[in-house]
Parts: sequence; structure tokens; C-alpha cells
Amino acid sequence: MFKAIISADTLRTTLDAVSVLVDECKIHLNEDGLAIRAVDPANVGMVDLELSSDAFESYDADGGLIGVNLSRLEDIAGMADAGQLIHLELDEETRKLHIQIEGLEYTLALIDPDSIRQEPDLPDLDLPATVVIEGGDLDRAVRAADMVSDHIALGVDDTSELFYVDAEGDTDDVHLELDADDLIDLEVGPAHSLFSLDYLKDMNKAIPKDAEITAELGEEFPVKLHFDLAEGQGSVTYMLAPRIQSD
Repeated sequence: MFKAIISADTLRTTLDAVSVLVDECKIHLNEDGLAIRAVDPANVGMVDLELSSDAFESYDADGGLIGVNLSRLEDIAGMADAGQLIHLELDEETRKLHIQIEGLEYTLALIDPDSIRQEPDLPDLDLPATVVIEGGDLDRAVRAADMVSDHIALGVDDTSELFYVDAEGDTDDVHLELDADDLIDLEVGPAHSLFSLDYLKDMNKAIPKDAEITAELGEEFPVKLHFDLAEGQGSVTYMLAPRIQSD
């Protein structure tokens, strides 16, 4: 059983956070809210999302599992105005999701969850450095790096106690430094890893510019990016694997 009412803004924000990495996913309809975990086909980027039942106008579920085509569901949610409510109800017999927006009714055929890529395990990494940064600062760094390169290095200088971003192109370079005064928080530790900028750009699209992002970093380790959505009633963790640099 699943029946819920959610604001169009909250649903779109939730779907965007996942669709930047995958086209389809499994959604766990838990009693206390939704949960989604997915990895892109290349096993480079991962997303782990939870949305509490408190983020909904109303929510009733008993622990089911559905598979959805994210682009189709996003298209439907995109037809709602910002302030409108979206009604969702699962027909368990037909395995279709009935969606209502004002006078509009849409029936979405669901995907067999067994046909969707297996959900990944989220590695328990003890990363030595933690940076808490505003979404706008991360956006600025990603956009600047994109002007010169298709890779981006994220690191922490534990001597100077600062977080830095490097991007090296064929002719131009970008270097950004943020110290403790520029950041919300900084836990210093040895950290430097190179990442695909394409993946980080996609993740950046879904991160609110006014969000507080917690980045966990190590030396040639994945980066974990955590942020809240739906006014703190949902959470997202991205994990991005590094490009290992050969000597």
C-alpha cells in the first residue's frame, strides 16, 4: 500500500537528486518515508537518499518496493506549478502509479524492480578530512574548473589548514583556496584526490546553492558529499570514486 500527497517542489527536488546519475531506480516505500540508493552504470557515482514522511502533506505506506523511470516521473511532476500538490497512489494489482495534479490524472506504468540494476552497498569509509562548505562556493569552484579541464582535484592542506580546488588544462589552470574563515567548518587531515568533472557537475546541478554541504575527503579515496533537502526533512549522500593518478 502506498498513498501520499507531496508538494511539486519537494518531489522535483527529490527526483533531480537521483536522476543526475541514473535513469531508473528502486524506491523503498517505508513506513517512515522514502529511500533510494543507486549507482551509475560505470560504478563511478553513487546516491543515497532518504525523504521522511514529514516532508509530505500526507503519507501512508507499508514497506513496499517499486521501480520507476525517473525521466517520465520528472516530466509528470514538471507539469505542476510550484505551489501545487501532487497526489500519488499505488495500484498494487496493476503495478501502476496513479498521479493527480489538480484536474490532471496520469497513470504511470512501473518497472519490475528485479530488472533494475542492483542497489550498491555504501562503503563505510573513515576519511581523515571534513569540509563544510556553502553550496554556492562549491558551485563557483566547479564552474571555474569546467572552464579549463575535465578533471578536478579536491584536497586539504593540513599544514596551511585550508581546503583547495585545482584544475589543470592544456593552457590554463584554476586554483581556489578556502580557509577556516571562508568555510562553515573544517577538520584538517591529509586529503587529495582527482575526480571526473562531468560527474561532479551533474551532482552540483542537484545541490541547492544555499545548502550546507559536508564533504569527506582522503588521499586517492572517494569523496562523500552530504546535504539536506526538503527543509531538513530529507537527506542526500553522493559518493564519487576518484581517478587514481599514476606516478
